[in-house]
Amino acid sequence: MNRTILLTGSAGLVGTALTAHLGALGLDVRPLDLRDSAPTDVRNPAAVRRAMAGCSGVIHLAAISRVIWGEQDPDTCRATNIGGTRNVLEAALASPARPWVIFASSREVYGEPARLPATEDAALAPVNVYGHTKIAGECLVDEARGLGLRAAVVRLSNVYGSPADHPDRVVPAFVRAAVRGLPLRVDGPDHTFDFTHIDDTARGITLLASLLETEPSPPPPIHFLTGTPTTLGALAELAVELAGTRAPIAAAEPRNFDVARFFGDPTRARRILGWSPQVTLREGIARFITAVRNEQGAQP
Repeated sequence: MNRTILLTGSAGLVGTALTAHLGALGLDVRPLDLRDSAPTDVRNPAAVRRAMAGCSGVIHLAAISRVIWGEQDPDTCRATNIGGTRNVLEAALASPARPWVIFASSREVYGEPARLPATEDAALAPVNVYGHTKIAGECLVDEARGLGLRAAVVRLSNVYGSPADHPDRVVPAFVRAAVRGLPLRVDGPDHTFDFTHIDDTARGITLLASLLETEPSPPPPIHFLTGTPTTLGALAELAVELAGTRAPIAAAEPRNFDVARFFGDPTRARRILGWSPQVTLREGIARFITAVRNEQGAQP
């Protein structure tokens, strides 16, 4: 791989880490993000076409990426996650270079799986606006594939690992509270998820990009996850333990638009890409705590 890759959502949690991974391979990463110095909105089809010119591949991360934001503003969520994805795929189909496309979907498309661990073939049954927009995006990818585009879907699962992440997401919120000795509010202590470190996520997407560079047929949807279930209560206890504080943990009622239980089977990623998670939750939380403390130490 030695070409230009368009990375939408380049300033986000996954985009920032992925830029470093792709750069380490000698790739030229072309960023596209509302938070860039020259902001570009994926809802603008002409801007997307201009950004994609000369690119051999596209990794499409740009989205309204929070479940709660989708509930608060469903129209913007649909316009960005569905309309923006349509713009990316149409630009790729119209491009003389016909770049391959990776679309970042989510484990939210599964909703509450009937069987756990969930495979990629589990029924798609989202329980919130965000999950519905991601299914719509996957359908657009399927249509583009039918028109000859080399496009693949990845489903991400509770990615964590950067202090620059949104402070109200569960891992950053728990870690920062634990470090400061403040109460950790746990909305649904028994709710169970599959937490995947950002380094593992970025490595998986990079492996898929390498595959699309060399293989004519894109693989079926792949989710990157650990296969290890962790309750929010256990996550809070781990954060307090590793922080070495006596931060109290307070249980609260879960939100009515959240999935209650999910963890998945990583077999397909291992079989197709040779990918498996390398960062355990304990190691990932310990790294996060160190980064937060270093961040605080650098502040005046």
